Formats: sequence, C-alpha cells, structure tokens
Amino acid sequence: MDQGSPKDIFQKCTTFEEANKVRQLGVYPYFRSIEETRGNEVVCHGQTKIMIGSNNYLGLAQDPRVIEAACDAARKYGSGCTGSRFLNGNIRLHEQLEEELALFVQKEAVLLFSTGFFVNQGVLATLLEDGDAILCDRENHASILDGCKQSAAKTIPFAHNSADALRRRLERLPSTAGKLLIVDGVFSMSGDIVDLPAMAKVAKEYGCRIYVDEAHSLGVLGPKGEGTVHHFGMNQDVDLTMGTFSKSLGSMGGFIAGPDYVIDYLKHKARCFMFTASLAPAVAGGVLKALQILKQEPELMESLWKNTRKMHEGFKSLGFRIGTTQTPIVPILIGSEVKAFIFAQKLYEAGIFATPAVFPAVRYGEAIIRTSYMTTHTDSELDYVLETFGRLGRELGVFEEAAYTGSTKKNGYDFSSVQLQDVEGLRKSAGEDTSTGSAMGAPVPR
Repeated sequence: MDQGSPKDIFQKCTTFEEANKVRQLGVYPYFRSIEETRGNEVVCHGQTKIMIGSNNYLGLAQDPRVIEAACDAARKYGSGCTGSRFLNGNIRLHEQLEEELALFVQKEAVLLFSTGFFVNQGVLATLLEDGDAILCDRENHASILDGCKQSAAKTIPFAHNSADALRRRLERLPSTAGKLLIVDGVFSMSGDIVDLPAMAKVAKEYGCRIYVDEAHSLGVLGPKGEGTVHHFGMNQDVDLTMGTFSKSLGSMGGFIAGPDYVIDYLKHKARCFMFTASLAPAVAGGVLKALQILKQEPELMESLWKNTRKMHEGFKSLGFRIGTTQTPIVPILIGSEVKAFIFAQKLYEAGIFATPAVFPAVRYGEAIIRTSYMTTHTDSELDYVLETFGRLGRELGVFEEAAYTGSTKKNGYDFSSVQLQDVEGLRKSAGEDTSTGSAMGAPVPR
C-alpha cells in the first residue's frame, strides 16, 4: 500500500522564521561575538561594552589568581583528561575539589559532572524510577525540566514558590510512592529565592526527599556563600544539593552533594557521569582556587550585595518594575516583545551588553531585559547603566506599555504576521527611529 512520501525531519528547520525576522529588523540580540573580556567590560566589534548580562557574580572568571591556577593545572596534567573518570580520566585534582566542596557545603560527599546541565539530567534519570514522582516548581531551570523528562518518574509541576500548591499535589499521590521535591534555590529568570522553610515542612510530612539546585545561589547566599540551604540554616533538612561552576566560581561544570552512599551509587550508575569526559584539568584547578578565594574573602559577597541593593533601588526609583527579585538577578519589565529587542539593541549601541527574554521564556506581553550584577561593578558603571535605562525607558514609551498600565490590549507583536517590507513601519510603531544605528546593529548572518 502506498503510504506517500516519507516525512522530512528537516522540514521544521526550513519553516523556522522567528529568528530571521528579528534579524531583518536589525535587533537580533543573541550570539554576539565577544572578542575580549576586561573585568566588567567586553569588547564586541572593536567597541567596549559594560557587561550586565553575566552570571560572574564575584568577578572570579577574570581573577588573575584563578587564571594562574588554571594554567598551572594545565601544565601539570595537560589540556584534557581524554576519558571519563570511571576509566582513565580521574586525576587527584578532581578528588581535591570534591573534598573541598563537601566540606564547604557540609555534605558527606560530592561528585563532579562536566556541566551543571548534566548534574540535573544524570541525578534525576538515575535515582527516580517508574512509579516515583518528581514535584517540580514551574519556574525551575530548563536543565531540571529536561532531567525530569529523562527520568522514568512522573513529573508533577506545581505553582511557583507555593507550599500550598505543593501540598495539594502531594495529597493526591499514593503514600507508598517514591517522591522527590526539586527546586531552584534562586530562580534564574525572576531572581527570587525559594520559600524553602515552607516547602521543606510540607515535603517532610509526606516522606518526600528534597533536592535544591544552588546554581545561582552558591557564592551569593548563605553565611559564607554556601547557598540557599545554608541561608535558611536547613542543611540537615535537605537531602541533595547541586551547584555549578559557571556562575560565582567563574568556570564551567557542576556537582551534586549528599550522603556518601548516594554519591557512590551515582558514580557507578549515572550515565551523564560515566560516559562523558571528565572536567579538564584547567577547569578543576581554576574552580578549586576560586572556591578558596570565596572562603577567604567575604568582602566579595559584601560588595556584591552593596551593588545589588543599589540596582534594586535605582531601577525602582526610575519607575521600572523588577518583579519579585531578591538577588543580583534583576529582570527589567519592558512589555512588548519587539520593544524588548529594540531596547536591548539600543543598550548595546550605548555600550551596555544585556539580552532580552521574551515569550515563551516569560509570559506573552511581559518581555524583560534580564540583567545581573557583579561584585566588581563600579559605582560609575552602575550609574551609567541606570541613566541609560531611564533614558531609553522614556524614549521607547516603556511606562505606557500595557504591562505597566494594566490595560487589556495585547502588548507583544506576533512575528508570524510581520511583513518584511513593512519593517520601517514596525520600527515606528514600536517607538523606534527608522535608522538602525551603527554597523554593529546589522542583522546577524545565518
């Protein structure tokens, strides 16, 4: 029987138009090429920009001591381990870092993974089985959501940061089911802190294990930067904590911390650990030095929080809405999707590097510019950022957006209806000058 032509799995690629239509507008904000990094600044297209889109909270990615430690490790062990730790890629430096991290977060043992994404995928896929349930906050990071998909367990989402919603979900589960609550310590888009005391109380009532992702809270919260769990003094209540090295510790990779017997099981069962190359020596060496600096220099966190308070207060005084953030992650509500792209482009042309988040990363018509701040930002840099945001907010009519006025009309722009020949009209309707500015604003090639 004739079943017709076979499906072309590339068809969706040929019909994908959203990114190219933003490129056509001259406001495509992603994959900008950074040619050099100088502390709080980056060089793009030969021009210097203040970086306010980085998760380098403590500025350690550019610390000369961290860089030298990374170089020393590379000289001693080479540029890579060329294998998994399970076989030939286990070096003493990995073990030292695990031992230091376990002491720092006060857990029995730690296991390193090549990326933070792999931590969440590997742990969830390995520990959860058919018939188990994962209770997952709706604003958890994509790596957690993908880890849930990799697991055989049933994923049960609940309303963001709501212990009441968590209770309602747990009430419906069989008492005999295996259960795991997983939450971000600090949510990466909104910047708010998980209500861990309330969540943990509910979870314990139903025999539910607790897993906290400390990616954006390590080096930011806690008496010594240990993260959200220690911020609330709840280390004994939380079963597993994970962290990444790509934020406060200035590199890449991640780890899971917990009971020794659980970590040993993951060492021998987690495919994301067993079947991938181990952390490069330079990464492990640099992270170990960054961790030592974090422990020895509390003034780094003090400066980070001084800058954080300044920016929270500054944006609010300008009239911007920054949501429920409590951390150095500061989302600036813009509203219109198109206007968010234009706003980011104008920031870039003014010497500020930041990127927008639009639907579906945020609710339609509530596009933001996601900013984040570092301990090393100077007052003059931050003053310039605030001044520029205020000016652009007024010029682009941000405060008249439906997201600010509460009107019911849709704020966003449906890119599927954009007529490319009417780009000039679109720019005008979004409050944009018809010119695209410098050559740096040219569409990014495909």
